[in-house]
Amino acid sequence: MTMSDDHPFRLDRRAVLAGIASTLFAPAIARAADDSTTGSKPAETKGEIARSDEKASDAPPQLAGDYAKERHAFRTDLLSKGPAPDIYEPLATPSTADRLFYRSGVGDELELVAWVSRYTRSLKPKPAVLFLHGGNAIGQGHWQLMKPYIDAGYVIMIPSMRGENGQRGNFSGFYDEVADVLAASNRLRHLPGVDPHRLFLAGHSIGGTLAMLTAMSTKRFRAVAPISGNPDAYAFFGRYPQDIRFNTMNPREFQMRSPLCYAHSFKSPIKLFHGTEEAHFDSRLALLSKRATAAGVKMEMATVPGSHNSALPGEIEQSIEFFRSVAV
Repeated sequence: MTMSDDHPFRLDRRAVLAGIASTLFAPAIARAADDSTTGSKPAETKGEIARSDEKASDAPPQLAGDYAKERHAFRTDLLSKGPAPDIYEPLATPSTADRLFYRSGVGDELELVAWVSRYTRSLKPKPAVLFLHGGNAIGQGHWQLMKPYIDAGYVIMIPSMRGENGQRGNFSGFYDEVADVLAASNRLRHLPGVDPHRLFLAGHSIGGTLAMLTAMSTKRFRAVAPISGNPDAYAFFGRYPQDIRFNTMNPREFQMRSPLCYAHSFKSPIKLFHGTEEAHFDSRLALLSKRATAAGVKMEMATVPGSHNSALPGEIEQSIEFFRSVAV
């Protein structure tokens, strides 16, 4: 792929996440992720579990094996290496946040930026939320959305990912970025005054999908709230093939990016959120819930009035209620 394929991105590729940022806060920097249609998927492979009465014949296969263990055995094959595909703004730290760094990648070779809310240490450690931003770049508008969490008493961290905002590392699209989320969560839970037993995970859009994949990779989180995340990589990359950097001839590349394939692997209570105007998510999220709950996962679903962007404030408020209910 040429440089012209990898860097300039037209705004009509995807609705801009800052549809909400421009309405509520300001700078638009990230693309909203998932008003997707289903693309063609590679042939299914060995290890699939029979899908019994599932009517969605084009659904990603349900696979045997634990996702976390499968991650240890799999390495993505990136045919095109380079930065994350979104236009970005400078990594200026918001006025109400502190900037810190966390290490990720093989041998911790990547030093990535995260923003953390300011807080005062107390005798009782504070709960914390790791929030995964929408799109493939981080910006001031994302931080503005975090105020309800901060007002509710949570320490908030928003990490940037490899290749974002001019940082080092190769964008992989829903795979190596999971390692960044795990590394960021480890940094957050070891911050002074943070309660590692009340660590929560949330994310919107692309961050919602990453939250699902991360929740299948560790038992670290007390509860998880993916918001408008697409659990089907076949559908996502069918809609946005220009985001593909991996070898599409290998079906495992899609499967390891699809929470639907490993729905039994969630390791924390989880509540899936999406807007009432995001009907394209209904069938896939319902199937994810069906597969997960059949395996004993504690999973709920909720729709909140609004679109991919306009529902987000309500979804954040409801995620706070969910976290509180789990941590009683």
